[in-house]
Amino acid sequence: MTNPSKPKFEKIVPTFGGSFSYRIYNQSQQNKNHTFWHYHPELELVYVNGGSGKRQIGSHISYYRKGDLILIGADLPHCGFTDSLSGHECETVIQIAPDFLGAAFFDIPEMKNIKALLETSKMGIVFHGEEKKRIGKEIENLNTKDNFEKLTGLITILNYLAEAEDYTILNAQGFILEAELQDNNRINVIFNFVKEEFTRPISLEEIAGMSNMTIPSFCRYFKKITGKTFVQFVNEYRLVHAAKLLHEKQMSILDVCFESGFNNFSHFNKQFKKFTGKSPSYYRNELKYVVS
Repeated sequence: MTNPSKPKFEKIVPTFGGSFSYRIYNQSQQNKNHTFWHYHPELELVYVNGGSGKRQIGSHISYYRKGDLILIGADLPHCGFTDSLSGHECETVIQIAPDFLGAAFFDIPEMKNIKALLETSKMGIVFHGEEKKRIGKEIENLNTKDNFEKLTGLITILNYLAEAEDYTILNAQGFILEAELQDNNRINVIFNFVKEEFTRPISLEEIAGMSNMTIPSFCRYFKKITGKTFVQFVNEYRLVHAAKLLHEKQMSILDVCFESGFNNFSHFNKQFKKFTGKSPSYYRNELKYVVS
């Protein structure tokens, strides 16, 4: 059995001369954090300009196309959003400590809407449509500003996000991390393990043993933390990977089924349609992807 990678606590260092971190990644300088689940006390705002990939935020797993704009709350485990196959132009990442403007700054009346936004971000928020493109452009434009203009520009961007109407809350059912660090570490170990091993069968006995729990205790714990059963979580991970393969690879749907960890083609078709509302073949045809 492959040893699961340890969960990584990411230490965020503000951009030189500033109070928050602003980073741009592209094909020549890629974001290495896509390889593991990690968490940090800073909020994270990510704009992926073009391309496609997986969203892995808390217990939520989905696939995005035509870029992504997402706000992730403090200590919410996630993976990076791009890899070498994403086809994106660039990825801009802003990371801010919740109190980077002072403990009471967001309590003033003018910050009411932004404070509500930051509270909602604990569940992860993804933005869509024209608002995604417009706000994403503003995020990229911060790169040309001095540190003071970056700060005022960031507050304006947060206000735009607070006023946006086209968005989805990713963990609508909630994602609960216990206060103790060992609980955070435990769920991150489980997530990392699924990320590495989802293409093969994973028994409840194996994952419970790895977590030093009985099977019933593990099932209760995982459902409490994620709002999902472990089997549901693994299947969703496999289905999102299947959607990624259907979009990015020229391979048969049968091969997609097995490459995604399913061992029954009929079951795969049924689960994919239940998850996406479309059959794998319809999903691929909709993407105008031709398979030889």
